[in-house]
Amino acid sequence: MAAAMAFAAFHPFPTLRRFPFLRRISAATEFNISFGAAPSPDFKEAAPKTLVPDPSSPDPSAAPIPILIPWIVRGEDGQLTLQSTPPARFLQAMAEAKMAKKEKKKVDKKKPSGATATAPSSLASTTSAPKYSKAARRFYNQNIREQPQRLSKVLAAAGVASRRSCEELIFEGKVTVNGSVCTSPQTRVDLAKDSIYVNGNRLSKKLPPKLYFALNKPKGYICSGAEDSKSVVSLFGDFLKSWSKSNPGLPKPRLFTVGRLDVATTGLIIVTNDGDFAQRISHPSSELRKEYIATVDGKINRRHLGALSEGTEVEGVHCIPDLVELLANQPDASRPRLRIVVHDGRNHEVRELVKNAGLQLYSLKRVGIGGFRLPSDLGLGKYVELKQADFKLLEGNAQKNT
Repeated sequence: MAAAMAFAAFHPFPTLRRFPFLRRISAATEFNISFGAAPSPDFKEAAPKTLVPDPSSPDPSAAPIPILIPWIVRGEDGQLTLQSTPPARFLQAMAEAKMAKKEKKKVDKKKPSGATATAPSSLASTTSAPKYSKAARRFYNQNIREQPQRLSKVLAAAGVASRRSCEELIFEGKVTVNGSVCTSPQTRVDLAKDSIYVNGNRLSKKLPPKLYFALNKPKGYICSGAEDSKSVVSLFGDFLKSWSKSNPGLPKPRLFTVGRLDVATTGLIIVTNDGDFAQRISHPSSELRKEYIATVDGKINRRHLGALSEGTEVEGVHCIPDLVELLANQPDASRPRLRIVVHDGRNHEVRELVKNAGLQLYSLKRVGIGGFRLPSDLGLGKYVELKQADFKLLEGNAQKNT
């Protein structure tokens, strides 16, 4: 009954026939209802009266007489009251339901076909609880979410250039952050929020994934980040050319070597685009052991071995090898070979050790870094991607010394 009354109040009939027996009520439309005592037995009810329509013709120009719907409402004092208009709380509930229906239609129109309808965001925010607690969000922001980093580091990670070259670009005023020229490499930026341009080109919001490779370096190649014809990175030419097809939407990574090997030295070298990883592995403070096989001309005696074990001065520091071992002769090799393990990581350290011992070095090959060894089936110029277990072998000593 209440629903019908509400419908009639909000949706009046388009045309109303005027009945002559209806009269406009000019008095107040609210009444107090009181319930009296039961009538006495001697009370006689009056005979019912019959309503007779007014025979006079209605005036066409007169306004239609509205239909009055009585509402029995309990007031704040607890008494029942008769009124001609719906209660205020009912009108408010109807208005809120109507607005919610309109919001739902707007959301459904914005959604693609096949998507399930959900409550409007304004209503959901007031009725549903947050998905994660405040403590969980704080833990995510402090431990998982990437914090703002130095501008030079972000540019290097995005593959613009080496970190040193990125600093030069910043000093030259070729980098803008949010429309302003930035000349400080230490400026903290958030790649997801800040707009960064380098030489007029916008930096991608996405960074390439971290890549790690073990390469068997051939002789004659230099350890440079440039893609020259005789650079170690040039050996990854096919991989970099197919990057856009296999990884659409991601910028091309800038690969570089972890540490260096001489042009004439062959063997194991790590290639990556992770600067932090390279710093941990190559820095002398990591004391990461590196194993070499040195082939020399002539014969090796105890004096040579003793001189090698005593070490020599390299770059102003006296370097002593961890191990010096004379390997057994191979049937297909006429020259003797030495196994030398060092941890200082100084430039030309093994070559200086052999030279100081009075030996003539014929060839030098690195076969191990930390606990990771060069795969025996990896040919010259070939590379293999490192697995998760390889990182523990590579960084074992480095993590203990940091």
